[in-house]
Amino acid sequence: MDLLLWITIGFIIIGFVVLASMKKSMESKVAFIKANPEDEGNSSKAKAVIWWICGVTIWGIGSMYFFVRCFDNYFG
Repeated sequence: MDLLLWITIGFIIIGFVVLASMKKSMESKVAFIKANPEDEGNSSKAKAVIWWICGVTIWGIGSMYFFVRCFDNYFG
């Protein structure tokens, strides 16, 4: 099998594992921020949630890119 296919499969699977492992932590941070809107520690928790959202978005775009490249490589 082609190296591009293995990179694509690995990128998507590793991304899903990381996403699933961090999801509960991010949900609890958002719940804490919503419950305590005027707390001093919310700034660092909010930054962590924002960076997590940015990372997941970049991972999603990268996954789509690799997926399209695989189809283009095999069928294009």
